[in-house]
Amino acid sequence: MSLLYGNNSPRHKVFVSYHHANDQAYRDYFERLFAHTHDVMVSKSVQIGDIDPNLKTETVRQKIRDEYLRDSTVTVVLIGSQTWQRKHVDWEIGSSIRQTQFSSRSGLLGIILPTYPRNDTTKYDGYTIPPRLYDNIQCGFAKIYNWSTDAASVQQWIHEAYERRKQINPDNSFPSFVNNRSADRWQK
Repeated sequence: MSLLYGNNSPRHKVFVSYHHANDQAYRDYFERLFAHTHDVMVSKSVQIGDIDPNLKTETVRQKIRDEYLRDSTVTVVLIGSQTWQRKHVDWEIGSSIRQTQFSSRSGLLGIILPTYPRNDTTKYDGYTIPPRLYDNIQCGFAKIYNWSTDAASVQQWIHEAYERRKQINPDNSFPSFVNNRSADRWQK
């Protein structure tokens, strides 16, 4: 479901996936800027304190799936220096692009944060972004962008991801992470 704001531009329900320890400030800024200041999206993300950190991993996953992802229509992955290594980021992407009896598939996009290490000759290294996101960029289901504070651009990216969710089948074949990873890059 999309809502309208301003000049009849769509507002979508967005879940933000990110590396909590490294990129919390960017996630907070992203939501403050686009959900509150410019009102281009409705945040469906988990907030600090929403889920008891002492719960079992499977219980945390179920709560995120049933209470947050279920109501979202687009998942935005904020990509910093170690985002690809996080098992919860992998799981959130996988859950959000899965069509189920109780939840429709979400659109997907990635945003490269200023903290992402890059070589001047490349936009990004596909093996240092979340592998499930990479696979979906390759099949055309997702796109990746550089960090921007331009509300019109971000709103367009979100809306295009929303539209693609029903036009292109996602690739959810990458094996789910069991644990966080620690290497510099992932491999197929």
